[in-house]
Amino acid sequence: MGMKVVLSTPGRFHTFDLARQLHQRGALGVVFSGYPRFKLKREQLPKDKIRTWPWLQTPYMAIASRMSGGIRREWEWIGQRALDGHVARQLPQCDVLVALSGGGLKSGIKAQSRGGLYVCDRGSAHIRVQDQLMRAEAERWGLPFEGIDPRVMDMEEQEYAQADAITVPSTFSMRSFIARGVDAQRVHLLPYGVDVSRFQPDGEPEPGYFDILYAGSMTLNKGVPYLLQAFRALSHPRKRLWMAGSPDEDFMARMKAINLWPDEVNLLGHLPQDQLARRMSRSHVLVLPSMQDGFGMVLSQAMACGCVPVASSHTGAWDAFEDERSGLVFPAGDADALTDQIQRLADRPEWRLALREEALQAVRRVGGWQRYGDQAFSLYQSLMTSSHARALHRGQ
Repeated sequence: MGMKVVLSTPGRFHTFDLARQLHQRGALGVVFSGYPRFKLKREQLPKDKIRTWPWLQTPYMAIASRMSGGIRREWEWIGQRALDGHVARQLPQCDVLVALSGGGLKSGIKAQSRGGLYVCDRGSAHIRVQDQLMRAEAERWGLPFEGIDPRVMDMEEQEYAQADAITVPSTFSMRSFIARGVDAQRVHLLPYGVDVSRFQPDGEPEPGYFDILYAGSMTLNKGVPYLLQAFRALSHPRKRLWMAGSPDEDFMARMKAINLWPDEVNLLGHLPQDQLARRMSRSHVLVLPSMQDGFGMVLSQAMACGCVPVASSHTGAWDAFEDERSGLVFPAGDADALTDQIQRLADRPEWRLALREEALQAVRRVGGWQRYGDQAFSLYQSLMTSSHARALHRGQ
């Protein structure tokens, strides 16, 4: 009988990409999600492989933007605990449970009590490092930051300690765990893939312009102030900045108050994936200046569209592309270094085209999500083998 893996996530995230890969290999038990079933219709999995528990997540998604910070924090806390408890009660027999961090402690312990393994899947840096970085940024830019809920941080650290393994998507994330004293042998690198059926070249940049794209939330977490500084310093007669993502009025007001918000910015709002792919294809550069980003799937998405990625060292840049060959990396929080990188691309169009072609080739070599699936499947098998060997040793 083959390996069976159960997955748990409050939404979709990369968990459903993993689910499809495991299903192709005959290793998927079920995937639990806090999303309602109608939001999961396009996930290309048999109905009996998806179990939903949407009673808290669905209303939260509907009204979260209108909640006060305290109510939203409490709802998130209760929602994560409730989903974890539900998965623990309904957990089928499995060899491995993979749960997103913040919502897997009870279900992980349940899986282990039955002889299975618990993998904590953390999509970002160690939660204490994340909190420290964001506190420093808020202080630097004069914006409020109440910090990550202390209950969440305590719970996640219990998960890190309880789990048989921790998976992270980037070298940056892995280093943050090691810096916090977590045994490096327990932290495993699984870089994300990209949906090449949705992200591929769709047009070309407009001649005569130099178009820079940012895609993501407009927050300190994403390092947007450094991009605004770099764009202002960039020397080009026809430069344009495109920003895809939901605008944050308070953040924009603060950037305007300190004279960082440029007149040339084009706010696109939230874009469906086909429109985002088109905008990526028609931009020269995608910049991801994050101060803390577990990976940044927009990097691989941009590469698949022929848009050169420029990313901070606190992202998955080291794992998504080769620096100076298929993209460019700059030190997180260094606006001058970011300016230098995008200026080089603006001044050297032939070199930028060479980076573009190599980026396209690099994505094709990855094979969409195939590499991610191969590495995850291999890791789970290895963990099972090691666990079995330890059990036999204890029995002697």
